[in-house]
Amino acid sequence: MPRLSDRVGKFTDSVIRRMTRISDSVEGSINLSQGFPDFDPPKELLDALSTVAYKGPHQYSVTFGAENFRQALAEKVRNTMNREIDPEKEIVVTCGGTEAMICAMMTICNPGDKVMVFSPFYENYGADAILSGAEPIYIPLNPPSYDFDLSLIEDGFKAGAKAIIVCNPSNPCGKVFTYDELMAIGKLALKYDAFVVTDEVYEHLVYEPNVHISAASLPGMFDHTITCNSLSKTYSITGWRLGYLIGPEDVIENAKKVHDFLTVGAAAPLQEAAIAGLNLPQSYYDGLKELYTKKRDYFLSGLDKIGLKHNVPQGSYFVLVDIQDFLDLDQFKGWSDLEFCEWMVRNIKVAAVPGSSFFRENVNNLIRLHFARSEETLNEALKRLSKLGDLLK
Repeated sequence: MPRLSDRVGKFTDSVIRRMTRISDSVEGSINLSQGFPDFDPPKELLDALSTVAYKGPHQYSVTFGAENFRQALAEKVRNTMNREIDPEKEIVVTCGGTEAMICAMMTICNPGDKVMVFSPFYENYGADAILSGAEPIYIPLNPPSYDFDLSLIEDGFKAGAKAIIVCNPSNPCGKVFTYDELMAIGKLALKYDAFVVTDEVYEHLVYEPNVHISAASLPGMFDHTITCNSLSKTYSITGWRLGYLIGPEDVIENAKKVHDFLTVGAAAPLQEAAIAGLNLPQSYYDGLKELYTKKRDYFLSGLDKIGLKHNVPQGSYFVLVDIQDFLDLDQFKGWSDLEFCEWMVRNIKVAAVPGSSFFRENVNNLIRLHFARSEETLNEALKRLSKLGDLLK
C-alpha cells in the first residue's frame, strides 16, 4: 500500500465519540460522555420541521447559507456583537460548529504557522491545527479557577503565532472568560496583528454571576476575530449540524471558498426549520439558562453527596471529576483514566470521557461528565455513580 499522509498519524480518533460507541455497546448504559440532550428541541422547531418536510426546500440552498437563515442569524447576534452584521458579507453557514472551526483554521493558516490553544481544550482543536498545517502552542489553564499567564500568550505571539483559539465558555472545564481577560487577549492580538478564533457554542449556558462576552464585540476586535458558533447546544439539535462563522468581509469571502469545497452546504430543509429557533424571544434563553442552572446544581449536589471531587463549571454543561482517590486503590493501581472510564461503562454503566484527551499536560486523574440530561436520567446516573463512593468507604 502507498504511504498515507503523515498528518493522520499525529492524532487519534475522537475519544469522546469512542466512549459513546463503547457506551452504546453496553446495554442500559447512561451516556454522560458525548454532550447531547436526551430531551426534545423547542416545539417551535419541531413544528417548523414538520411543515418543511412537506413544503421544502429539499434541494441545495446557496452554498454559504440560505439567505433567510443568514438574515435571522444576523438579527440574533446583533446585540451580542454590538454591531450590525452583514448577512451577505460577514456570515457563512457551515455543517455544525465542527466545520466552522476547521474552515476558520484552513482559511487563515499556512503550513508551518503557529496557533495557540488553551489546555484543557476541546479535542478537535489540536487535530484542526494539524489538518490545516499549523503547529499548536499550548497555553495552560490553571485549576481550580482555570486562569492563565498572559505573558505566555505574548510569548506565543512573539514566536509568530497567527491566532489564538478561545473556547468561551470552555469545554471541558466550564471556564467563562471575563471582560478583562478577553480585553487583555484582544490587545495582544491587535499588537501583533493576529486573530482571535472563538468557539462560542455554549454562549447561552452561563451561570450566575458569570456573563458571556463575545470577543468580536470588544473595541477594535471585530476585524481580528473569527467567531465559530452552532445551533446544536442552544436549541438541543446536535444532529441537525448547523453552525456558522462570523467575521470581517475579507476573511469570510475566503472562508466561503474553503467551506464550499469541504461540504458544499448545510442541509437546506434544516436551515429553513431552524429559523423558528433563531426567532424565539429572549424568554426562551432566560428559560434555557434557568433549566441548565437547575441541572448543574442538582448534579453537582449529587456528586457531593456521593463524595466525588469536582470543579464547579461557570458555563457549558460539563464537569470535571477527580478520580485520583480511585486510582490510588489497589484495584486500579497503574490504570490510566481511559481504562478507568472503560471499567465505569461496563461496571457502573455510566459513560465518561478520560480527561487526558483534553490536556497537553500529563493529566491522568480527571474524567469529564455532562448533565444535559433529563432529571430522571440524572437521578439514575447518580444512583449508579454512588457505587463509586462505596469503593472509598
